[in-house]
Amino acid sequence: MNKSTLALAVAVGVLAQQAGAAGFIDDSKASVSSRTYYFDSDKREGSTSTAPSNAGNRQREAAEGLKFDYQSGFTQGVVGFGIDAQALVGIHLDGGKGHHPDNNSFSPSDSDGSAESEWSRLAGNVKARFSKTEAHVGGALQPNMPILIANDSRVLPQTFEGGTITSKEIDNVTFNVGQLEHATGRASSNSTGLSVAGATEDSNKFRYAGADWKVTKDLTLQYYYANLEDFYKQNFLGLVHVYPIAPNQSFKTDLRYFDSSSDGKNGDAGYRFNNNNGFAKNPGEVDNKTWSATFTYTLGGSAFLLGHQRVNDDGGFVFLNQGNVVDGNGRNEGAGGASFYSFTDATVGSFIRAGENTTYGQYSYDFASLGVPGLKASIAYLDGQDIKATSGVGKDLNEHETDARIDYVIQTGPLKGFGTTLRHGTYGGNTSTPNEDQTRLIFNYTYSFL
Repeated sequence: MNKSTLALAVAVGVLAQQAGAAGFIDDSKASVSSRTYYFDSDKREGSTSTAPSNAGNRQREAAEGLKFDYQSGFTQGVVGFGIDAQALVGIHLDGGKGHHPDNNSFSPSDSDGSAESEWSRLAGNVKARFSKTEAHVGGALQPNMPILIANDSRVLPQTFEGGTITSKEIDNVTFNVGQLEHATGRASSNSTGLSVAGATEDSNKFRYAGADWKVTKDLTLQYYYANLEDFYKQNFLGLVHVYPIAPNQSFKTDLRYFDSSSDGKNGDAGYRFNNNNGFAKNPGEVDNKTWSATFTYTLGGSAFLLGHQRVNDDGGFVFLNQGNVVDGNGRNEGAGGASFYSFTDATVGSFIRAGENTTYGQYSYDFASLGVPGLKASIAYLDGQDIKATSGVGKDLNEHETDARIDYVIQTGPLKGFGTTLRHGTYGGNTSTPNEDQTRLIFNYTYSFL
């Protein structure tokens, strides 16, 4: 029994005597979610070293994810207590050994490299509330902050184990502080320590603190600090401003700045950051500054986005990524798959190598303006230039990607809330990343019964 499950069991026993208290039961929420996912990746050039010999460059898989969520309310008193519980099951539907690369990016791999038929996990949090401050401790945490975003781009969501505190005691300011120790990947039943891309060792201390200050109803300022022990330290500054032009018109400005540096054993064997397979002034070490500016003009159902991101020349952008962590037998733990706070976190590429200048644009339309609520579509293009060659000398590299997306959620009737998403991305360039066409078809449905 892992620590989060044990904590949940203890909490249930302690709170059982108060289960009838107003709030704990009355404010409870429970739901069952289903996600059916088809994933098709065609690497037009090159091959992945983790792919079995008969997999070639084509990955085609389908899986079903089932998720049960329970969130209690809080008991009465000056300090209220509660619990959250989560059960997750993934079922592989199709895509045999010939179409399943052994990298655990979509579903876990068996000993022969084929996909496992199913995987599951159970986790929970204990929580407490005092005034406008909440603390959560357990293994079902899904943070969403500039310095860490839980990945939810495949069948099951990534979750973290640790403790978090969120406080809103000061009007218009939200403080966040915490320490995370383990993560469970989207294609795994097991938790691992925390790491960065390319490293085989891990850390059990990711500490962070930050605040979101809503200066006015239209302006928000952000500052966050994060430290993954023995890997990196990171500072983030953000500004989001929305200028209302008319009832159906607005202009949004989003500015972001990251400053990351090496910490502890970073650079030593096992603790080396691969700098996203790009150049690094000091190979294996974290040394990066990245800024971006994004502007969005909204008119009725249309939204026009234009932005630019600059990664400095010393090294690539860093974020939590456990994809290279292995077990005692050298097997991939299935912890791969990570998200980061950037508009360039695209369908296929990331656009975060040293020296990279990326200009990106997107047009999206909400068909509610035409009387079809629930239907949305978008198309985006990213162009990355000036990527430094891995050797630091020679011709700069480039990459580009076109993404298209359609979403529809049924608004009425017995299938209200049933959603369909179709995404397609086409990536190309002359970097070490293979050129790729990727298609995703996703069906989502959530039934709430509390």
